[in-house]
Amino acid sequence: MNAQLQQFRGAVGRLPAQHLAAPLVVMLILAMMVLPLPPLALDLLFTFNIALALIVMMVSAYMVRPLDFAAFPVVLLMTTMLRLSLNVASTRVVLMDGHTGSAAAGQVIESFGHFLIGGNFAVGLIVFLILVVINFVVVTKGAERIAEVGARFTLDAMPGKQMAIDADLNAGLIDEKEAKRRRSEVGDEAEFYGSMDGASKFVRGDAMAGILILLINIVGGMIIGVVQHGLPVSQAANTYVLLAVGDALVAQIPSLLISVSAAMVVSRVGKEQDFGSQVAGQMFQSSRALGITAGVIGVLGLIPGMPHLVFLTIAALLGWGAWWAYRREQREQAKQASPGSLGASDAVPDPNAEASWGDLQPVDALGLEVGYRLIQLVDRERQGDLLARIKGVRRKFAQEVGFLPPAVHIRDNLELKPSAYRITLRGAVIGEGEAFPGLHLAINPGHASTPLQGSVATDPAFGLPAVWIDEHQRETAQMSGYTVVDSSTVVATHLSHSIQVHAARLLGRVETQQLVEHVTQLAPQLMEDVVPKMISVPTLQKVLQLLLEESVHIRDMRTIVEALSEHAGAGISDPAELVRRVRVALAPAIVQQIYGPVKELEVIALEPELERLVTQALTSAHGPALDPGVADTLAHSAADASRQQEELGLPACLLVPDAIRPAMARLLRRAAPRLAVLGHSEIPDTHTIRIASILGGALPA
Repeated sequence: MNAQLQQFRGAVGRLPAQHLAAPLVVMLILAMMVLPLPPLALDLLFTFNIALALIVMMVSAYMVRPLDFAAFPVVLLMTTMLRLSLNVASTRVVLMDGHTGSAAAGQVIESFGHFLIGGNFAVGLIVFLILVVINFVVVTKGAERIAEVGARFTLDAMPGKQMAIDADLNAGLIDEKEAKRRRSEVGDEAEFYGSMDGASKFVRGDAMAGILILLINIVGGMIIGVVQHGLPVSQAANTYVLLAVGDALVAQIPSLLISVSAAMVVSRVGKEQDFGSQVAGQMFQSSRALGITAGVIGVLGLIPGMPHLVFLTIAALLGWGAWWAYRREQREQAKQASPGSLGASDAVPDPNAEASWGDLQPVDALGLEVGYRLIQLVDRERQGDLLARIKGVRRKFAQEVGFLPPAVHIRDNLELKPSAYRITLRGAVIGEGEAFPGLHLAINPGHASTPLQGSVATDPAFGLPAVWIDEHQRETAQMSGYTVVDSSTVVATHLSHSIQVHAARLLGRVETQQLVEHVTQLAPQLMEDVVPKMISVPTLQKVLQLLLEESVHIRDMRTIVEALSEHAGAGISDPAELVRRVRVALAPAIVQQIYGPVKELEVIALEPELERLVTQALTSAHGPALDPGVADTLAHSAADASRQQEELGLPACLLVPDAIRPAMARLLRRAAPRLAVLGHSEIPDTHTIRIASILGGALPA
C-alpha cells in the first residue's frame, strides 16, 4: 500500500503544473458551492471574476482567427460555473448574516448596492432587469443564432475545403505536412463552431439563473429576517433586497462582459485583422462618410434650442477626422501613381547579399509593359478600365478560340516612352504602340476623306491610318466615317489581335493539360479512351498548335478528339497528317469561320498549268523543291488577289488540291497573312464554289 501511495505521489509530482490547473479549478468551484466563505474571500473572488471577464473580452477583441481562442467554449463553461458558485456562496452569507447589516457579504456587494444604485433597491432592481434584458434578449440571443448558423455552414463547407486541400496537394502547391496542418485546422474550426453552438446555451442559462437567484434571495431574505430574526418588514426589505440586488449586479456585469465576448468571437468575419483594427479600418477610414456625418451634426447643432456646444464640438472632431482621412487617401493615390509603382518592390536589395535562386524571376507567359503616363489606365481609383477590358479580351478569346490564355502580367517600364506600351510573349516583343490618355484614336477604315485636327498615327492592331483627336472632335469624326476609340480600347484591341495571331504559341503544355481536364468534365468517357491511351498530351498539343497556326479555332474539342481517336487508332502518329484528317472533320466549322452562313463560296484558284507545276514540285519523291522565282511570284500574286478580295468585302480564300494545301499555307502565310488556304476535301457537300480570281500569269523561266 505504501509503495502504491509513493508511486502515485511520484506520478503526480512529475505532472506539469498546467496539467493540474483544470481539475483544481473545478474542485475549488465546487467547493465554493458547499463550503462557507468569509466576506474577505468573497471580495477577492468577486474582484477576480470581474478581472477574468475583462481578460476574456480583451482576448476576444484582439484575436485574429477564431481558432486563436479555441479554448473559449471551455472558458465560457468555467466562468459561468464560477459566477454561479459565487452566487451560491454569497447567497449563503446573505441569508445567514444579512440581519447584521449591508456589509455582511463583503465590501464589494455593499459597494455595488450603495455606490452604483445609491442605496435604492428599486433603482437596483430596474438596472438589474435592464442588464438582464440586454444580456438575455439582445446579446445572448444574437450570439446564439450566429453560432448556430456558423456551425451549420462550417460543417456543410467541410467536404469542399477537404477537396480543395487535396487538389492543392495533388497539384504540388503544398506538401503533405502542410496538407495535414490544413486538414487539422478545418476539423478544429468545425469542432469550435459546434462547441460554440452548445456553449452559447451556458450564457443563456446564466441569465435565467441570475433572475431566479435574485428572486430566491429577496423572498428567502425577507422570510428569514422577519421570522427568524424578528426584523420589521421595512428593515428586512431594505437590508436583504439591497444585498440581493448588489449580489445580482456583481454577477451580472461579468456575465454581460462574457456574453459580449462570445458575440465578438462568433460574429467575426475575416482572418487578417483583429476586431478593433477591422472596425477602425472599415468605419473611420472613409473621408466621405466622416465628412457627410460632420456636416449633418453641424447643421443639427445650429438649430435653435439644440445644445450647440456639444453638437458643434462633435462636428468639429468628425470634420478633422474626415480631413485626416482625405489626406491619407491622397498620399496613397500619389504613391500608387508614382513611376515604378506597378510591379515594383518596396524592399531595397542588399548590395552585399549573396546571389540566390530567389533572384531568378520567371518569364511572364503574356506581359504588358506600359510607360508611366499609361499607369492611370490600370488604376481603378482614377477611373482606369484597362484591367476590366483585358479580362474581357481573355474571356472573348476563350469563347472564340477554345482555350483560356495565360493571365496578362502588367508592369511599368521606365525604359519606354511615357505614352508607349509593349506586348510580350514569353519575354519576346510581339507588339508595340502608343496611347494617349484623354485623347481618342480616329481610325480610317478606308472610305473617310474628311481631314481631322490632331496627331497623325497608325492603328497599332491592323495598321490602318488614324489620327489622335480631342474629345470635342469625336462626334465629327464618327459622322465622317471614322471609327473612334479611346486609349484603353486601343491597347486592349492591340492585345486581342496579338494573342489571336500568336494563339499557337500561347497554347503551352500547361494550357493543353487544363484544356484536357476541362473537356474531361464534359465528355469523361471519350477523353479517358483517347488521351493518353491513343494519343499523348504532347502530340495533342502539337496538333492543336498546327490548327491554331492557320487560325482554325479549337472550340469543338469533341469533334477533334473523335477524329484523332479514329485515325490515331489506325496507326497514324504524324501530327501533320493527323491535322489534315482533323481539318476534314472540322470542315463545316472552318468554312463558316471564313465565309459565315453563305452557301456559295467565292474562292481564288490556281491556273491549271501553275497548279500542275506546283503540285509536281511540292510532292516530289525527293522532297519539296519549288523554284524560288516561282515561289516569289506566287506569293506576290496571292497577296494582290487577297487584297482585291478584301477591298470587295469578300473573304480571301485560296482553293488548292489536298496534297499541297499544308505546304501552300506555309508558303503564303508571310506574304498574305489573312489569306485562308483550303483543300478540295475541306469544302462541305452542302456548299458550292465560284472562282472569283485565278493565280497565274507570266512565270520566270
